[in-house]
Formats: sequence, structure tokens, C-alpha cells
Amino acid sequence: MIKKIFILLTITLLGFYCTNKEINNLKEKDIIMEQIKANESKYTIYPKNATIDNNTIIPGVKGIGIDYDKSYYEMKEYGNYNEAMTIMRELTPDISIEDNYDKFVVRGNPNKKEIALIFKLSNNVNPDKIINILEDKYVKATFFIDGTYLEEKVMRIRKIKKHETEILSYNGKFNKSLIKTSMSYLETISQNTTSYCYSEKEDNNILNICKKLNKHTIIPNLIVKNNLYSTIKKNIDNALMITIEINNYNEEELSPTIDYIKSKGYTLVTINKLLSED
Repeated sequence: MIKKIFILLTITLLGFYCTNKEINNLKEKDIIMEQIKANESKYTIYPKNATIDNNTIIPGVKGIGIDYDKSYYEMKEYGNYNEAMTIMRELTPDISIEDNYDKFVVRGNPNKKEIALIFKLSNNVNPDKIINILEDKYVKATFFIDGTYLEEKVMRIRKIKKHETEILSYNGKFNKSLIKTSMSYLETISQNTTSYCYSEKEDNNILNICKKLNKHTIIPNLIVKNNLYSTIKKNIDNALMITIEINNYNEEELSPTIDYIKSKGYTLVTINKLLSED
């Protein structure tokens, strides 16, 4: 009995397979499909792989191409080939930042005319003036927040909800359980998912902890403690991640610095936007 059932199932599956194969063969030979494929080069933008160099990575760029099946069935229902009914789909790079949590992210894609500003909150730092300047200039930044600061300054953190918030450390230390708890707490307060860890050098302890949490670890291109305007003017370039220390000197120069960055055609974005492969 079992043998008969097995034979019947096998015959049924083979029948489905052969039928589907025949349908696909007919579809591929259909004049509509042939016309869709004839326009492939007209619509396709091929993705660019992320760049890996030893222990570091720079994001790639997604591409776009024709969704052959959806386009075919839309036009088949219409009755003829109609170029305006072409449906597109996203093409993912073969090597993507999304598959590589074990590399330090050291820059955004250099083709992007974007810059991300980073501010660290720990100890007795007051970001209110920085936040006001950012909002007056209609730009977003990324704030990395120490876990102990987060516990003590919940109301202040809520003021930063318009920006991207990530966990910096916990009382200056990077312990897996404390970082994981801090990330969860921050996500509850901000109602946003944390995505990144921060390091100013290739620290494998941080990298390994964050890899296990499915978080990317970034290393900024510039760390500016003073002379903000002149430093940015000297080093401005595509896809930079710039950490700005919160102090009186940089607070005074932040507004004209933002104006300068914009005047050079750059867009100020969050880390998440800068490192996106979209």
C-alpha cells in the first residue's frame, strides 16, 4: 500500500514538473517575452559590489532590472507587448554590506555626495545647543549614546528622536550583556531599531560582540575636537563619517560648517542613510 502511494506521489510530482517546464518553455518562446528581453539593456542598471579590503568594508550599490515574469503576465493579460507596462525589480549586489558584520565599515559609497555627522553623548555632555542648530538647519545627524547617560537622561534622549540614535558603550566599556540591554532600552525609548556600533580604531572585541548582535561596526573618517570649520573645509569629500566632539568651540562653528557643507553640494544624512546600498 505504502509503495503504491509513493508511486502515485512520484507520478503526480513528475506531472507537475513536466507541466511547469512546458509552460515555462512556451512562455520563453512567446513574442511578448522576447520583446521584453530585447529591451533588457535599456532598463538594467547593474549593482556594484561592496568593497572589502582586509578587515574593512565600503558599501556597494543596488541595481535595478526587469521583473520578467510580472511584466510578461501583465502584458499577456493586456494582450500585446506594451513597454509602459514593464515592471522593475531591485538587483542586490553579490557582495553586500548586509552579509558582512565581521568587517569595519569605514566609509559610505564614494559615489554618494553625502556626509554623516556623528555626536557622542556620555558623562556630562549637554547636546541641547547642537540639537537646536541641527533642527534650525533642517539636517539630521547620528547620536551615539553611552548606556549610563541613557539611564540618567531619558527625557533628553527623547528630544533626539528626530535623529538617528545608537549605543556608544556602557560607562565607557563594551560588555555584550550590558550593550545588548542598552540597545533594547534605547529602542524602546526612541521606537527605532539600533543598527551600528562605534569604534575609533579596529577593536576586534567590539567587532565580535556587534557581529553576534547583527550590528555593523563603524569607524569614522574624521574625529574633530576643535577647528571644526577649517578641518571640514580641508577634508571634505564624498561619503564621509565625521565625529564632532561636543564642546563650546564646535558648537560655535557648527552652523557655518553646515552652511559650507551644503554650499558644496553635499547632503547631510544619518549613518543609516549614508551606508544604505539603495
